[in-house]
Amino acid sequence: MKTAVIQLPGLNRDRDMIDALRLITGVEPLKIWQTETTIPDVDLIVIPGGFSYGDYLRCGAIAARMPVMGAIFKHAERGTKIIGVCNGFQILVEAGLLPGVLMRNASLRFACREIKLQIINENTAFSKAYRKNEIIRCPIAHHDGNYYADKDTIDRLEGNGQVVFRYAEGTNPNGSINDIAGIINEKGNILGMMPHPEDLIEPAHGGTDGKRLFTSALGIAA
Repeated sequence: MKTAVIQLPGLNRDRDMIDALRLITGVEPLKIWQTETTIPDVDLIVIPGGFSYGDYLRCGAIAARMPVMGAIFKHAERGTKIIGVCNGFQILVEAGLLPGVLMRNASLRFACREIKLQIINENTAFSKAYRKNEIIRCPIAHHDGNYYADKDTIDRLEGNGQVVFRYAEGTNPNGSINDIAGIINEKGNILGMMPHPEDLIEPAHGGTDGKRLFTSALGIAA
């Protein structure tokens, strides 16, 4: 399976993502620098977490305007699966590939811990290896993960099954509306989520709950 990881100044979770994809697929991911204007044919593109451009202006705002985003838009239109994790989610929102905004955590503090996620929609390209309402563990590390959208957008997301993951068992770390932790676009090929599934994929991490997200997206037996 061919994968690509987008790299931008200030991202610091790209190596974690590269290691995870290499471990899961057995193939080294392509590393795509921000100035590239094309991305080869791949099965999955990932925008990892971190603090692109130091989170100046707004988290992801500068990164969303880099040349590589033109190539990501083209892949999005043709149906390539795309995942944005943490800062990657912020970039996808800023680029308009996903709806809503990600605001400062309600606590006004950086949150770094393990939370619980509930699988709300198991019938997506990214969650089909999970069971509906299954509760999984996942690490988080962010300062601006408070997801918000207007009522009409939230109603549409909920009604269309576009909410894939929800913070569960009182572990919402940021105040996200409806405990939303991850959403997909209407077409179903773009996922944005604040938690870091790449950091819980092997026993050395203390668990493998995040691995099935990637095996789902890549069509690999878990």
